[in-house]
Amino acid sequence: MEPLTFTLARPDPLGVLTSTAPVVQAGTSVHLDGAAVRRYAHSAAARADPPHAEEALHCTFLPPRRFANYLLALEALNFCFWDEEPRWRVVSGPVCHDGYWALAAALRRALREDAIPLWDARWMAQVTETAMARVLRGEGRPIPLLAARAAHVREAGEVLLARWDGEFANVVNASQGDAVTLVNRIVAEFPSFQDEAIWQDPATGQRRPVKFYKRAQICVADLARLLPDDPLGRMTGLSRLTAFADYKVPQVLRKLGVLVYSEALAAKVDSLQELPAGSPEEVAIRAATIWGCEWIARALNEHAAAGTPAVTAGDVDYRLWLAGQDKTGLRPYHRTRTIFY
Repeated sequence: MEPLTFTLARPDPLGVLTSTAPVVQAGTSVHLDGAAVRRYAHSAAARADPPHAEEALHCTFLPPRRFANYLLALEALNFCFWDEEPRWRVVSGPVCHDGYWALAAALRRALREDAIPLWDARWMAQVTETAMARVLRGEGRPIPLLAARAAHVREAGEVLLARWDGEFANVVNASQGDAVTLVNRIVAEFPSFQDEAIWQDPATGQRRPVKFYKRAQICVADLARLLPDDPLGRMTGLSRLTAFADYKVPQVLRKLGVLVYSEALAAKVDSLQELPAGSPEEVAIRAATIWGCEWIARALNEHAAAGTPAVTAGDVDYRLWLAGQDKTGLRPYHRTRTIFY
């Protein structure tokens, strides 16, 4: 059985694994427990995840090129849903959704009931905060960071109109079906997706850039997952993506014992004390999330039968994120007001 290390098992063209490894290795506030990784991998190896009912909220009824624009808008809005109670929620039929699924439900309602052309880059480029509030209306408090959300959608529409003939599908096609190329293009074209931090090495004092690219990576992964039968969704190189570091997946990894917080950090998280975006502790949690999922994927692949498809870090992330929808036994997630996750 191979030891779990920070050596790269595959090329890292995004630089996410490379830039996060020193943060985790420093281990000042978060460290990874390799034994817990192997325990989880052993228990999960033979378990299949059932389909998630809320997946039906995604607007796959749209033609593929319109769906691509809708998906870009969805990912532009896909961040920071936590709040004090009563949190923002959206009712769809008999179900009251929160978090990401509330966003998916709100966009589906906008398309189906309000006839709002979310897929139209001209609408996106001109959307106001008032119009976005109408799209994202719901129960409880207003959705957090509304102004930033409207600005993200405007940015997406403006870039599409200025350089891509109004269609995200053209961005996808320019990447020739390569997942990493598309992530890098999204990051380069749309500034709100440039999810990076600066971390200061406590041993040397050197300041290092740390890359996460959560929303850009999940945009590509979702495109492949939700359009598997269309050329736009047929991506190669998905195994070179990493986990999508947010606040739900580390919550589950902590429950599993994979992420172990220092006493000081645990006290802050458990008392709902906000961690500033880009702070050493917040960067450490996200970096450990990347490598926790990477290690689990490696361990699962050790158990896999010959000829079965390799498990990716993205697969692990999605499984853990779905597990986090069941809040039983979960301690609080870390709270950070950010546009990146």
